Formats: sequence, structure tokens, C-alpha cells
Amino acid sequence: MDASPQRRRQEIEPAEISQESNTQLRISWADGRICHYDSLALRRVCPCAQCVDEWTGNRILKPESVAQEVEINDLSIVGRYALNFIWSDGHQTGIYSFEYLRNLCERDGTG
Repeated sequence: MDASPQRRRQEIEPAEISQESNTQLRISWADGRICHYDSLALRRVCPCAQCVDEWTGNRILKPESVAQEVEINDLSIVGRYALNFIWSDGHQTGIYSFEYLRNLCERDGTG
């Protein structure tokens, strides 16, 4: 059975976003779930058009091409729906929706 709209809204609404270090991000969601994200893993799944073909959905960015030492230089909230990262490798065009981040957490078991 699908989650109610109210419940899903809580699942993808951050209560707290904390950059714990240059390589670690923690998001506490409104429904109580806490997810931990690693900078390398996040950079490798960047959803932007430079990293994912807009027409086919195929990943252009080869995960192994991302430097192991990639760090989060800065991050900002985009509206009420996403985060944008400025990475130490100079990349900064990815917009990571809260829904995308929550799905990553649930898929990878990072929470």
C-alpha cells in the first residue's frame, strides 16, 4: 500500500541538515529517520545533465573517475525541495532533490 501524501511529505521533508565534515552530511527527516551521506558516494550519483544524459537517463559520469578525496566545499538549499553542492573537484551543477536524497538513503541503507 502506498504511503499517504502527508506521510510521504514527512519522509522527504528535512528537519535538520548538518554538514558534519568535508566528507559527511547528515539529514534528519521530519518522520524521525536519520540518514548519513558520504561525499564520494553523493558526487558519484550527481543527477545533473553533465553527469546523466537527459534523453536516455544513462549515467555519463563514470563513478571511478571521481577522485576518492572529493569533498563538499559548500552546500546550499534550493527553494524548499533540494540541495546544491559545490564539490572540491569544481563541479557544482547538480541539484539533489530531497526526494532523491531520501531514496538514496533508503536504497543504500545509510540511515
